[in-house]
Amino acid sequence: MAYVIGDSCISCGSCEGQCPVGAISMGEGKFEIDAAKCVDCGSCAGQCPVGAISEG
Repeated sequence: MAYVIGDSCISCGSCEGQCPVGAISMGEGKFEIDAAKCVDCGSCAGQCPVGAISEG
């Protein structure tokens, strides 16, 4: 199951560089994870300073 970024995202971008497959990009007002590319590694979740990323 792919990870998702919730509404508490502060658009800091720290998760984007952490993704080994480039599945994270800026969306409308917050970052988004492409579920088709996500490999469920969780690297992004550990990097998020506000805990906005979780398993979806």
